[in-house]
Amino acid sequence: MLKIALAAVVSLMFAFQPVQAAGAGAGAGAGADKTQVAKKKKKTRTVRKTVRAKKRQDLAKTIAADNRQRMVRRVAMVRGKRVVTYQSVRRAAPSYDPRSLGDIAGLSRTPDPLSLRSNVAFVLDQNSSEVLFEKNASVALPIASITKLMTGLVVVQANQDLDEVLRITDADVDRHKYSSSRLPVGARMTRRELLHIALMSSENRAASALGRNYPGGIEAFVAAMNAKARELGMNDTHYVDASGLSSRNVSSARDLAKLVASAHQEPILREYSTTKDSVVKASGRPMRYANTNYLVALPDWNIGIQKTGFINEAGRCLVMQAMIQGRNVIMVFLDSKGKMSRTADAGRMRRWLEAVTPDGLGGGAPPAPAVTTAAAPVELPN
Repeated sequence: MLKIALAAVVSLMFAFQPVQAAGAGAGAGAGADKTQVAKKKKKTRTVRKTVRAKKRQDLAKTIAADNRQRMVRRVAMVRGKRVVTYQSVRRAAPSYDPRSLGDIAGLSRTPDPLSLRSNVAFVLDQNSSEVLFEKNASVALPIASITKLMTGLVVVQANQDLDEVLRITDADVDRHKYSSSRLPVGARMTRRELLHIALMSSENRAASALGRNYPGGIEAFVAAMNAKARELGMNDTHYVDASGLSSRNVSSARDLAKLVASAHQEPILREYSTTKDSVVKASGRPMRYANTNYLVALPDWNIGIQKTGFINEAGRCLVMQAMIQGRNVIMVFLDSKGKMSRTADAGRMRRWLEAVTPDGLGGGAPPAPAVTTAAAPVELPN
C-alpha cells in the first residue's frame, strides 16, 4: 500500500509540472500581449502627433496664403486647466486707402452753409437753368452707378427691342470689384427687365448685359456713351464701362445735371428709375427687386427721375429731378460720407429750397448758396 501511495504522489507531481509550465507560458503570453498593446499605443500617439503636426503645417500654409489674415494665439485657464486657442484676425491690405478720391483731393475741407456731408453738390432750376446751389460742382470725380443713367439713355435712344430675351454670361461677372449679383450666369431676361433692375436696383450684371448686347458689343456701347456725353456738352465726363464699377468713369456735378435733364425726357427712364419695387423673371423664375433710393416711396417727395451710386473711390452718390414747392429742380450729390448721408443731404437741400421759394413755409431769410466757382447758368438739352 505504501508503494502504491508513493507511486500516486510521484504521478501527481509529474502531472502538475506541465500545468505549471503551461501556466508560465500563459503568463509569458500575457506579458507579450501587454508589450504589443503598449507598442500600439505608442504608435497611435506618434501617429496622432504626426497628424497634429501636419494640421499645424496646413494651418500655417493657409495663413501664409492669405496675406490679410493672421492667427493670434491665446492662452486661458478654464476650470484650472490651461487652454490654448487660435483666433483668426483680419486686417486690411496695406495698399488699401479708405479715402475717396474727393477726400484725397481735399474737397472735404470745402465749407458750405448747409453743412452737407457730400463733398460735391449742385442744384439747378430745371426750367430757367438758374444755379441755386453749388459746391465743387466743376470737379470731375468717379460717379459709380450714376453711370447706369447714361447706359439706360443710350439703350432707349438706340431703339433696341426691349422685349428681346438676353442671356447673362460669364462676361457679365464683376471681376473688378467682385460685387455680388442675384442674376446667375445663364439667366435669361428681356432687355426691358434688365433695364428696369439696372436703373431701379443698380444691378451690375444687368447693365453689363445691356452694353454687351449693343450692336458692335461693349466697346461700341462705351463709345456711344462717350459720344452722347459730348453731344450733351458733358466736357468733364468719360466712360469706360456700362455699370460704373470702374473708378475711371468720371464726371462733374454740372455735367451730371445735363444728363439728368436729358434722361428725364424719356418716359421709360423716369418710370423704371422711380419704381418702389418690382417682380421680374429670370429664366421664368420671379425675383423681387427694390429701389436703392428709399425717397421714391415717401409720399412727400415728388421725384421724376433718380439714380444712386457707390464705390469706395466715389463715395455715396445721388442724382435726381424733383418738384419742390412747384419748382422743378435737379439735384446732384457726389462723394457723400455715410450710408444715409446722400438722402439726408437731399432733405437738407429741400428744406433750404422751401425756405427760399416765395411761397415757402420758412420764416427767416435763408443762407446764401455756397459757390466755389462762378455760378453761371447751365445750358440744358432741349
